[in-house]
Amino acid sequence: MLKQIEGSLGIAEAVALCRPGAVCAYPISPQTHIVENLGKMVKTGQLQDCEFVNVESEFSAISVSIGASAGGVRAYTATASQGLLFMTEGVYNASGLGLPIVMTVASRAIGAPINIWNDHSDSLSQRDSGWLQLFCESNQDAVDTHIMAFKIAEEVGLPVMVCMDGFVLTHAFERLDIPSQEQIDQFLPPYEPREFLDPKEPISMGAMVGPEAFTELRILQQRKMHKAIPVIERVTREYRELTGHHSGGLLDCYNCDDADMKLIIMGSSVGTAKDAVDELRAQGIKAGIISLKAFRPFPYDAVREAVGSTKNVVVVERSFSYGARGIVYPEVVRAMRGTDAAIHTAVVGLGGRAVLGSTIKDIVKYCLDGRFTDEMTWFDVDTSLLNSYLKDTEGTSVPEGPLPESALLDTLQHVRA
Repeated sequence: MLKQIEGSLGIAEAVALCRPGAVCAYPISPQTHIVENLGKMVKTGQLQDCEFVNVESEFSAISVSIGASAGGVRAYTATASQGLLFMTEGVYNASGLGLPIVMTVASRAIGAPINIWNDHSDSLSQRDSGWLQLFCESNQDAVDTHIMAFKIAEEVGLPVMVCMDGFVLTHAFERLDIPSQEQIDQFLPPYEPREFLDPKEPISMGAMVGPEAFTELRILQQRKMHKAIPVIERVTREYRELTGHHSGGLLDCYNCDDADMKLIIMGSSVGTAKDAVDELRAQGIKAGIISLKAFRPFPYDAVREAVGSTKNVVVVERSFSYGARGIVYPEVVRAMRGTDAAIHTAVVGLGGRAVLGSTIKDIVKYCLDGRFTDEMTWFDVDTSLLNSYLKDTEGTSVPEGPLPESALLDTLQHVRA
């Protein structure tokens, strides 16, 4: 059914269609509207046979989710930013226990300084937590991915984070095609836990494991993650055939067949990039986009195939690793090992700074002109603001325009001297 609704309400309706048995909620922007709307659905009876649990913190939200899932019910929660960090101990526990919890991460910058706007620093901080991480480029993609996430989680036996850009998607009103309950009941069977706590047949879950078996358990967890790739592909095919929606999957390509350079992007910036690439194509500049949907597990083979023989690749990232480089970048390098593709990182959109069409065009032209001299370059930097601070504190400055990392490293070397 077509509806003109807020993204958060679309997600709430999608989750409700999956018939969760427990929704564990603590409000933190920009995901609050999701759990608020789920709470209303439980109260009004639109979502039946579901326990809506108000808790006092994000740590409690993940803890109750773990308890609910271990108790044998389909469990859902949502969070963002500092809330996700507060959950971290439980996030690792959920994956280590193999609990198929689905959690929305309405991606938002991590403080300090405090910032409530969107980038990917929160979700990517949990990249080694053992959760599947699926990224959404639009609200329709997010609605569909949440529904698929329950089926993927329950087949693989691992929890799933559905990462959607905070405010840019969660608070945007647009036309969404919400599947019917009959369609989702056909797609997603009633929840049947593989292992759960039952007083009639008591077992222990999460008991201590010593050196004699810990490595083997981690290998089994890694094996599950690897096996998730074909599951994601199959579940995506099934969902697309059922609904006609082109959502989900490992990645999606746009204008890639004859591209002289390709951008690899996650999240809502893909939509802006598509418009920019269309304009560049009209000027005879052949650029393409690889929209990366699955970050964990990372689809190395699919990325390698999507890049193909293209020599110029730029990973557009909305986060980075302090003291290192981009976060998605090294995964792409591993995927392209043995090829002659030149791979670079463009860091944009931190703390909600707008990723404009002009930003994408600058990155494309910067690449095709051979101006990337380092693995990581910062775009849309206010150099006057940066220089005002550096001159006052260190007597140094950085050049105008995109900032290669070497410029910042030179500054740091000056400070150390």
